[in-house]
Amino acid sequence: MKQYEKYKDSGIAWIGEVPKNWNCKRMKFCIDKSFAGVWGDDARGDENDVRCYRVADFRYDKLILSNNNSTNRNVDKNTFGQREVKFHDILLEKSGGGDKTPVGRAVYVNYNYKAICSNFVHCIKVDKHTSSKFLLYVFSCMYSKKVNMLYFSQTTGIQNLNVSDYLNNTIYYPPIREQQAIAEFLDGKCLEIDELVSLQEQMIKELQAYKQSVITEAVTKGLDPNAPLKDSGISWIGEIPEHWNVKRIKYIFNNLNNLRCPISSENRERKNPKYDYYGASGIIDRIDNYNVADKVLLIGEDGANLITRNLPLIYKAEGKFWVNNHAHILKPKYDNYNYLAHLLESADFYIYITGSAQPKLNQEKLSGISFCIPPIAEQQAIADHLDKKCNEIDQLIDIKKEKIVELKEYKKSVIFEYVTGKKKVN
Repeated sequence: MKQYEKYKDSGIAWIGEVPKNWNCKRMKFCIDKSFAGVWGDDARGDENDVRCYRVADFRYDKLILSNNNSTNRNVDKNTFGQREVKFHDILLEKSGGGDKTPVGRAVYVNYNYKAICSNFVHCIKVDKHTSSKFLLYVFSCMYSKKVNMLYFSQTTGIQNLNVSDYLNNTIYYPPIREQQAIAEFLDGKCLEIDELVSLQEQMIKELQAYKQSVITEAVTKGLDPNAPLKDSGISWIGEIPEHWNVKRIKYIFNNLNNLRCPISSENRERKNPKYDYYGASGIIDRIDNYNVADKVLLIGEDGANLITRNLPLIYKAEGKFWVNNHAHILKPKYDNYNYLAHLLESADFYIYITGSAQPKLNQEKLSGISFCIPPIAEQQAIADHLDKKCNEIDQLIDIKKEKIVELKEYKKSVIFEYVTGKKKVN
């Protein structure tokens, strides 16, 4: 590991020691110009239409645009001249954020569009003594060290970063050529790490697809490969064993939607939060009360996950818990609980979903969907087989997820070591 000859105390807790010859400066004095974004009017198809970069275009530490998510706005020439975003600029998220991604992410503009940024974004143009990429990595480091958390407030669910105070932070930096060398090195190193992360993510997708195929095969064909088959009459299922039946959901489950009830975040009591609070995507909170005391299956009623299936659609819930109005509550009448959980998770609900802006699987549509049902003893055997097989696949997926966490933490540590001078590029 190559290091600088001499170090000094920076006097800043999150930075620690820095090379002795590095200078310090408040971030705002590294900036030639900065400004808050504007939203503009709806696109009109004339010469005033420009691309608008939004927080929605931030993919953690990258600006990613596509035909599906890009947005054009109409901005008058005077406003555009004052708020134009150019290649090499830095965009700082000043409003938005959430539990997993607090406000304050920074991205580098790697597009050469005629563009502005939205009013949730702050644009930063560096001076001639500062490398944009180097400053971007400083922002990344500050974000990972949670320096941004000291400068935001939250109103009506939206986090707001106090940009002027945030940019008043002191940083240490080397001469411009060394900044560029550090940034170039980090570009290459971070690309290597990102590619390893992408590889793990691709393997997770393949394992999830394999798991889905294992479930679908077992709940539609059974475990006996030699069983005679018949047409199920259900397009996504095809042929099923001759001795299996086909039933609609309303004959398989009792619907307990009359029990569910939403509670706003502000009105949820948490003095003794021992009960799970379920929504369309599983447990979202723990609260003091419950509205269901039973053993049931929950299936999301609305939301994008009905289409994307990035998260499980079916959740097992047993004991005492609360369910809001975004999940159906299904209690099996006679059949095996675990088998039915696998059966529902394997199903293709796409043709039964209504709405485009907000996909919805309403109770009437759900009740009319048909499924194949084997004898109860066979249900148990299939459920036992799938529990074992899915657990093995889930363990492999968890290993991949842990690897992704490790790689992302490693990336943070590499950035920190080089932008604070703990390691030297050459």
